Amino acid sequence: MKNNRTFLVTFLIILIIMTGCKSDKSELDKMVEFGQKYTDAWNSKVPEKMASFYAEGGTLTVNNGTPAVGRKQLAETANSYMEAFPDMVLTMDSLTIENDSFRYYWTFKGTNTGPNGTGNKVDFSGFEEWTMNDQGLVQKSIGTYNAVDYEKQLNGN
Repeated sequence: MKNNRTFLVTFLIILIIMTGCKSDKSELDKMVEFGQKYTDAWNSKVPEKMASFYAEGGTLTVNNGTPAVGRKQLAETANSYMEAFPDMVLTMDSLTIENDSFRYYWTFKGTNTGPNGTGNKVDFSGFEEWTMNDQGLVQKSIGTYNAVDYEKQLNGN
C-alpha cells in the first residue's frame, strides 16, 4: 500500500511539473517552422501560396526597389520569378531573431528559361528582414541580395 501511495505521489509531482512547465515551442522555433513553410510555398510554384504568408496589406521591398504591396502584388512578384525560372529551387539557409524582426536567409537556384530567358543558371543568396503582425504574418519584408552578382550570372558574364 505504501509503495502505491509513493508511486501515486511521485506520479502527481511529475504531472504537476510537466503541466506547469511551458512546453510550447520558442518564438524562434515557431519562426523557423514558418520560414520552412514559406520556402515550401515558393517551391510550390503557386504564387498565391507565397503571398498568403503576408498580411493583407503586407509589403516586400527588394534591394530598395519599388515595394510590392498587398497579396495581389506579392503574388505577381513571386510569379515573375516562378515564370522566369521554371526549375527554381529556394532553400532556407537559416533564420535569426534580432530585436523585433527576423532575418530569413535563403539561396535561390534556377535556370532562366522562362519568356525571353537567357538560358543561364543562377545561384545566389540573400535575406529578408521580416516584421510580423499580431496574427503571425509578415507585415513588412525588406529583401537584400547581391544584384551585381545576380546580373552577371543571369547574363553569363
